[in-house]
Amino acid sequence: MSPEKCETLLGVLKDRFEKNMERHQGYTWDKIKAKLEADSDKMWSLNKMEETGGEPDVVEYDEHTDAYLFIDCSAESPKGRRSICYDREALESRKKHKPENTAMDMANEMGIVLLTEEQYRKLQKLGEFDKKTSSWVKTPEKIRNHGGAIFCDRRYDTVFTYHNGADSYYAARGFRGALKV
Repeated sequence: MSPEKCETLLGVLKDRFEKNMERHQGYTWDKIKAKLEADSDKMWSLNKMEETGGEPDVVEYDEHTDAYLFIDCSAESPKGRRSICYDREALESRKKHKPENTAMDMANEMGIVLLTEEQYRKLQKLGEFDKKTSSWVKTPEKIRNHGGAIFCDRRYDTVFTYHNGADSYYAARGFRGALKV
């Protein structure tokens, strides 16, 4: 990324950080900024999260690893990551009407990981997300081995976890990612 693009992204992230202090009380932007400036790969990944509509923000800090966790905090599942099935195996198993990509492939390409169900539920304690959309989450192998995958959303002021065939895709289903910095 060019220095100008990095500065622009840092400005966007700082503004979001300052407008949403309830997500990260006790954290200071200067420490986060220093970590970001020291790792161009993480900046690139955060830029991809931003470009695809994720609105990444800091939601957690791990003292043991000295790492901050950025998660997609857009109100709905990121627009640039919808209409995708769960993974490559699911995509290849479809006979007709294949989606253009998969959640797992996109996350890998972006250098991020899908949220776990636990991370998704923690995110929902910070606000109300996916009231009109849904998001694939990391699916346990036991479920995936049977051809399924899980996704979550928020309806009726309740967070739900559902299952579907991993090869399914819908215009309103995407995925939320996480990145440790």
